[in-house]
Amino acid sequence: MKTWCFVILCAFALCDGSGTADASVVGNVGEYTVVKGDTLRLIGSRLGVSWQDIARDNNMDLKAPMKVGQKLKVDTRKIVPRTISEGIIVNIPDRTLYYFRGGRVERTLPVALGMPDWRGMTQWRTPTGEFTIMAKQKDPTWHVPRSMQWKMEREEKPVKSIVPPGPDNPLGRYAMTTSIPGVVIHETIWPTSINRYQSHGCIRLLPEHMESFFGEVERGTRGEIIYQPVKVAVTDQGKVLVQVHRDIYGKVKDYPAEAKRMIESLGVGAKVSWPRLEQLLQEKTGRVEDVTL
Repeated sequence: MKTWCFVILCAFALCDGSGTADASVVGNVGEYTVVKGDTLRLIGSRLGVSWQDIARDNNMDLKAPMKVGQKLKVDTRKIVPRTISEGIIVNIPDRTLYYFRGGRVERTLPVALGMPDWRGMTQWRTPTGEFTIMAKQKDPTWHVPRSMQWKMEREEKPVKSIVPPGPDNPLGRYAMTTSIPGVVIHETIWPTSINRYQSHGCIRLLPEHMESFFGEVERGTRGEIIYQPVKVAVTDQGKVLVQVHRDIYGKVKDYPAEAKRMIESLGVGAKVSWPRLEQLLQEKTGRVEDVTL
């Protein structure tokens, strides 16, 4: 397994004097050390960060190869979309799985989710809803759904009904079946698909993440898949932060109304720079931004 280094640095907006991050925000501004075999896309997948943002933040020349040992500034901050006591929250717009224990985020894992459309069809979008982990399989066999067999035929690929365990199995070495039909949380054999919308509805994790996560999650664990492109948090220091993602499935009717509702529910409307918020709602950068007056 590849070894990599990500050093956490304290971000001014999120840390108090002791260096403790606010509970409503996970991740931080940090430094990543390039290892052999790295690409910008792979680093972005591993950290759940846009590779374009990494390139921009480091003034990188995309034509110049990265060097082993090269230090890259990365911003992995995410606003927690919802807090639960125990279980899993997957937020589709930020392509992130949040695992809670004792009312706090235990792990934050970048995931791949269902593609918005394929040749004009939207049948492989990841659905929202509550779920329960029904079964766990090590070295699973993939029973190919009829819809996927149809897609293989349309793409002029060999049509398979069963894929045995092994390096060519898209489910990887570990899979957890949820109570939502067709939705499995599993390892992927395509690491660069992580942090993107490239699955057929399932929730993919990197091999190094799924291996440990599989051991932590028990059968019967409850969770929910949600769709929240606008997230708002108030830090312990009173700063108002927002994170705005693209509406990848076209579900949001009114971004400003959604943001206003969330801000008013937190009682911080008087502290917000509304022109700055309006700008961020238009840009939809997916980054955590300070909108405090």
